[in-house]
Amino acid sequence: MSYFFQWSDESYEYILTKPGYILLALLTVIVLFFITAMRGREGRQFDTRSLIFCSLAVALGVLTSFMRITTLPFGGSVTLFSMLAISFMGFVYGPGIGVTTGVAFGLLDLMIEPYIYHPIQVLLDYILAFGALGLSGFFADRKNGLLKGYIVGVAARYVCHVLSGYIFFASYAPEGTNPLIYTLTYNLTFILPEMIATIILISIPSVSSALLRLKGFARGESSRLAL
Repeated sequence: MSYFFQWSDESYEYILTKPGYILLALLTVIVLFFITAMRGREGRQFDTRSLIFCSLAVALGVLTSFMRITTLPFGGSVTLFSMLAISFMGFVYGPGIGVTTGVAFGLLDLMIEPYIYHPIQVLLDYILAFGALGLSGFFADRKNGLLKGYIVGVAARYVCHVLSGYIFFASYAPEGTNPLIYTLTYNLTFILPEMIATIILISIPSVSSALLRLKGFARGESSRLAL
């Protein structure tokens, strides 16, 4: 595995090599194209529309993730609604495609800003954490589905980061502080503000109506369910 990443004694983390970056890029493309196969199992033909929208959602998520209101010293930041783009794909296409889109975003985020200490940590902080945002798809056909799904997806992401923090980064807790309490609080400081701001945003009637129309266009149909 040292062919794809190597340990750095200076930063005490694994550093991606050029083959590692290439591998992550290929995996991201493969995961995105897997979306078309999933749509095929739903009885649809090869669907470029869903691939385009999910790819745009990943790109928008990456773009807004760089629009940071604040950044924490050991990872995590309050961004300009970056989680919404991924959760919205779950709301549009269901949990399967939503989670897949989240995984693609996680792989791309890992490629852009890699923090690699252990394979399980990567799984928790990147693959599972961002994939969890697609759980919003379980509420795709419910009233206030985006709002409920977004909260569930973000909460699931929070749990993944807490597990990672407690297992791998407990040593960063200040002396005398319970590591579990520390990681619960630390991750909440960047997850909660963005979640509250996004809930306020999608609760605005004009925004909710626009997102609902966008959902209908992305699916090639109309929808009258409330967000």
